[in-house]
Amino acid sequence: WHVGAARGQGPDWQPLGKVDSPSGLVAPDKRKYEPMTEEDVADTIAAFGRSARAAKDLGFDAVEIHGAHGYLIDQFFWGGTNGREDRWGGSTIRDRARFGAEVVKAVREGIGPDMPLILRLSQWKQQDYTARIAETPEGLTEWLTPLADAGVDVFHCSQRRFWEPEFEGSDLNFAGWTKKLMGLPTITVGSVGLDGEFIAAFGGAGSKPASLDGLIARLEREESDMVAVGRALLADPYWVQKVREGRHDELQDFERSAMMSLS
Repeated sequence: WHVGAARGQGPDWQPLGKVDSPSGLVAPDKRKYEPMTEEDVADTIAAFGRSARAAKDLGFDAVEIHGAHGYLIDQFFWGGTNGREDRWGGSTIRDRARFGAEVVKAVREGIGPDMPLILRLSQWKQQDYTARIAETPEGLTEWLTPLADAGVDVFHCSQRRFWEPEFEGSDLNFAGWTKKLMGLPTITVGSVGLDGEFIAAFGGAGSKPASLDGLIARLEREESDMVAVGRALLADPYWVQKVREGRHDELQDFERSAMMSLS
C-alpha cells in the first residue's frame, strides 16, 4: 500500500524524501508535488515486489495490493491525477493501467505462481466520491484486462454501498460486473451489515445493524465469492460468529469510537 500524494497532513505523516505521485496532483487541478521520474517509477515497482517477497518469506497466506481510494496506484489509473504523456499515462484507461499492471507483475514474481494475489480497486476516490474510471462494461474490461493478465487472482471491488448497481440496465454491483467480465473470483464490500455508510462515520455518525438478505441473495446468485466487512467488525469482533449462528439480535451498533481502538 503506497499512499502517493494522498497522505495525511500532520507532521508525523510527512516523509523525509520526496512524495511519489504520477503528476504531482493531490486532486484534479491541485498540484502539490513533482511528478515521478522514470527512475522513481522503476524503484517503486521494484519495492512492491520486494515487499511481497518479504510477506511470503514471513509465512503469509496471500498478498493484497491496495490499488483503490485515490492512493498511488489509483492515482495512475485516474485521469484526474494522471496527466502524464509518457508510457505511464495516456488518454485511455488501458494506458493508465500500465503502472498497476507492472506492480502486479513484480508482486507475482516476488511471491511465485501459487500464492494468491488480490488487488483492491474502486471507482470512487477520497478526493472525489463521484469519480468513475469506467463508465461502461466495455470500459471496465479495458481497465481490468491488463491487470488480470499481469497475475491478479482475486479482485476486491470497493464500493461505498454494496447494493448499488455499477451500470444502468443491470442490478450487478462492481464485484458482480468484474466477475462476469473477467471470470475471476471477486470480493464485494461497502456498508455490509450496517444502515449507514462509512463516510458519515468520519463525521461522528453511528450505524445500526442492517439486514443481510440482499447480500445473501447476491452470494446465492454467485455474483461474488467473498465479502469484506469493516466497521461492523470493529464494533463487534464476534460479528461473523453471530451471523453464522443466526444471532442477529445480538449484533452491536457501530459508533465512531470503535475506530479509535481495537476491541
